[in-house]
Amino acid sequence: MSTPSSVSNPRPRIWAMGISRLSNLFVDIASEYAGPADLRVVPRGFDDAVQEIEAAGAELPDVIVAGGSNGAYLKTRVNVPVVVITPTGFDVMQALARARRDGNSVALVTHGDTPDEVKRFTAAYGIDVIFASYRSTEDAEDCVRELRERGVDAVVGPGHVTDLAERAGMGAVFLYSRASVRSAFDTALEVAQATRAEGVRRQRLDNLLQHLRDGVVALDAQGRVEAINQRLAGVLGIDAASAAGVPLQQLAPDIAGALPDNDGDTLVSVRGTSYLVHRGPLAGAGPSAGTVLTFQESRAVERLDRTLRSRQRAQQFTARYELDDLVGECPSIERVRTLVRRYAKSDATVLILGESGTGKEMVAQSMHQLSARRDFAFVAINCGAFPEALLESELFGYEEGAFTGARKGGKAGLIEAAHRGTLFLDEIGEMPLPLQSRLLRVLQEREVVRLGSTEPTRVDIRVVAATHRALTEGIEDGTFRADLYYRLNILSVALPPLRERTTDVLPLAAELLLQAAAREPRLAARVFDLPAATRVLAQIGEPLRGYAWPGNVRELQNVIERIAVELADTQDDTFTREMLDVVAPELFVSSRPQKKGALTLRERSRHVEADEIRAMLAACGGDRDAACRALGISKTTLWRKLNATQ
Repeated sequence: MSTPSSVSNPRPRIWAMGISRLSNLFVDIASEYAGPADLRVVPRGFDDAVQEIEAAGAELPDVIVAGGSNGAYLKTRVNVPVVVITPTGFDVMQALARARRDGNSVALVTHGDTPDEVKRFTAAYGIDVIFASYRSTEDAEDCVRELRERGVDAVVGPGHVTDLAERAGMGAVFLYSRASVRSAFDTALEVAQATRAEGVRRQRLDNLLQHLRDGVVALDAQGRVEAINQRLAGVLGIDAASAAGVPLQQLAPDIAGALPDNDGDTLVSVRGTSYLVHRGPLAGAGPSAGTVLTFQESRAVERLDRTLRSRQRAQQFTARYELDDLVGECPSIERVRTLVRRYAKSDATVLILGESGTGKEMVAQSMHQLSARRDFAFVAINCGAFPEALLESELFGYEEGAFTGARKGGKAGLIEAAHRGTLFLDEIGEMPLPLQSRLLRVLQEREVVRLGSTEPTRVDIRVVAATHRALTEGIEDGTFRADLYYRLNILSVALPPLRERTTDVLPLAAELLLQAAAREPRLAARVFDLPAATRVLAQIGEPLRGYAWPGNVRELQNVIERIAVELADTQDDTFTREMLDVVAPELFVSSRPQKKGALTLRERSRHVEADEIRAMLAACGGDRDAACRALGISKTTLWRKLNATQ
């Protein structure tokens, strides 16, 4: 690894280490590299070379260039990249040709095993050569002695071998050429530049690590510290500089024992303070190469959570759903899509009718997204979820001092918040009568008066209301104003219950399972797209389609959530009917609470009418207008009679 001083030095530092002939060759070539590198020839080998490198201190070289045996020796003993000089085929051919002039019997001596390509080369050219190799200085002496006893006249090899051959009275040809040494120097330059670039990158990453507000530590595969920032070192009470290479288990045994075995989050207490610890793999290093741990103080996480929630509240008036999110291909759903597109072009008030869980708010949001008001607020309120007094202040707002506990400076209501956008009034049938009259004025005059104020505020809003009740029955029993009903029911969209769109049940279930899998990491790898989700649910399509689904899509979503939880703990690729019977036994029991024989005469009559209406709807392909014409009733009556059996 490059030291800081080597990174700051503009030229790579290269040491050429060798003795005898190789050292002389280094000296001859060194001047050619004086510009691009700080090249130093060090006439040392083996242990002497190791001592020279260890004594360098801050002047440690970036790369070392050395011959065969010397290079192999240094590679195992110094923490510096070593480039070993490799003779080319031309070097071997030229050296052998020169050796043949010195004698009839020629030997080629190399460090380590003779490369196969050299053997193939000599065989191809019909050169008669004795091959020999050595692995240490002592091996080289024995090798040369044995070759002399075999009558070898000339030896081709590295510098140390040729010196031994000359002392033994044999011909000697130096194997390395200027070209092979230049090639090694060029490689050393590339290695040095890459090493320095890595050093700079590491230095920058270390600086970044030290400036992070969270504590961070990187561990290798054995759990030893590779890097740790000062913030975490301070928390653990250790010295960051001396932590490298030490197992985390040794530095902080209490923490190491509390960490999760798999990637994820856990809470850990350090010196009385709670930290959220996230464990993840080193990026790009593979699952078994190392781990990164980040420590966030739990109080900071809580503060961030509060900040995010407050910002989300300020930005909550947005529509999340689009028309493409409305799953289904049956004629009644296609009719809904057609109406949504058509009504989105208008500013007229819309009344959405549908049982609970049929997706009324999704339709309202889709209409807003397709309208000219899409860039402004979509404000939704459930009229049945608030007491009368609170609903009034939430809808219309209030002035300072309007009532005990009123916010200083007053507060704008949701109607004002929807200015230039869409106001969605869910469960409008549950709105108290006194507020219905105030809402009627807003719809008529497009102005709102805050509680405690006499000054009206002009608003530009598009109103979309929704109900699961038959509002005409509310008019009859006096709980809903007729004039408000006619003001709301300008445009109307009726959503079919899930039991009337059985062909859409399995596609809806697959979409809901895909959404559930996205929230469950253990399931995401198996359920990664709609075809995969459909395959998982293929065996339970019949019971899903055969159930009446009184809770509609919301009930289907609950069942799919149970299925997702069950699948996450198994490795099954499909969900069987037997598994469904365990997690959702209600699907195999009639959804009606009573048998027809236990119903009153009036209730039985209602069921007969409802069954006839459903049969006509089925015959008309789900077209309610056609069914109403065939039965001679209005759509409101059709809706009321269908709901009467629920």
